[in-house]
Amino acid sequence: MQNRKVRIVGTGKYMPKRRVSDTEMDAALGVPEGWVRKKTKVIERYFIEDETASQMGAKAAYAALEAAGLSFADIDCLVCTSGTMEQPIPCTAALIQEAMGQQQSGVPAFDINSTCLSFVAGLDVMSYMVAAGRYRHVLLVSTEVASKGLNFRHKESAALFGDGAAAVVIGPAEVGQPSQILCAAMETYSAGAHLSEIRGGGSAMPAADYTADAAEHYLFDMRGDAVFRMASQKLPGFLGKLLAGAGCGMDSIKLVVPHQGSAMAMRLLARKLGIPDDRLLCITPDHGNTIAASIPMGLHEAIRGGRIGRGERVLLLGTSAGLSLGGVVLDY
Repeated sequence: MQNRKVRIVGTGKYMPKRRVSDTEMDAALGVPEGWVRKKTKVIERYFIEDETASQMGAKAAYAALEAAGLSFADIDCLVCTSGTMEQPIPCTAALIQEAMGQQQSGVPAFDINSTCLSFVAGLDVMSYMVAAGRYRHVLLVSTEVASKGLNFRHKESAALFGDGAAAVVIGPAEVGQPSQILCAAMETYSAGAHLSEIRGGGSAMPAADYTADAAEHYLFDMRGDAVFRMASQKLPGFLGKLLAGAGCGMDSIKLVVPHQGSAMAMRLLARKLGIPDDRLLCITPDHGNTIAASIPMGLHEAIRGGRIGRGERVLLLGTSAGLSLGGVVLDY
């Protein structure tokens, strides 16, 4: 069963307090003024100050509930769909439940992590649970703190990222409502597993063994050119299969909401995939790359800005460390 009568009921977003301009990033990276904007097109992004990932997620979650006209009592499951975790144990979803003041609710909470595609994977998996009647309303929360893992020696990747959170409430589409998920897919090519990684912090290189000499193992490492080459080879075939599974072509897609990685890479891949500029949503300039939160943030902005209306077709599309490709075709 690919087609699922599942509806996005509400969306929400939270950005941290601290706005970081491109000129501030130029100074932090030790590059000439204007370098960050030229290289990344990111004019501003936000970094946490005293906020935590779970606190950001809680604020985005309550915003999504308000937009949906629901309360937490209406939620049957809370899933954190993030690429970064607040701490190894417990799962971030449990900490979000706590930050929402719902410690005694008993609502099941767990994480789904596929790095930048975590929201896409979570939407795919949990929509089946809704369609099957296991849960009625599910709260998906992507909350990301990229700023704590930036490697400022890798200037081009460090210049891309920002922090923030987004949340989406999904529920069943009632009779007569046009909303549905037509098709979702994911492919992983582990030949690219080491192109984007943080090597330290797990069982292979535990935090207990941390030394100053190994500091870079706990920071983000990405070979951007290699990721782009691999993605550009794999994405056309992947997208063709995804659209065929949905029984539609690109001409029926009202808006493409991509993972907001690199603005330049997005534009190049869009041309390769035949996506017109006016159908490609780009929020990178004023958000940066917010990892898994970037797609639900883009979806939130598209809905809020009137770029998509009920029943209109949307393509969520992206890549993640792994290397994975993922996408969802849905009628909003």
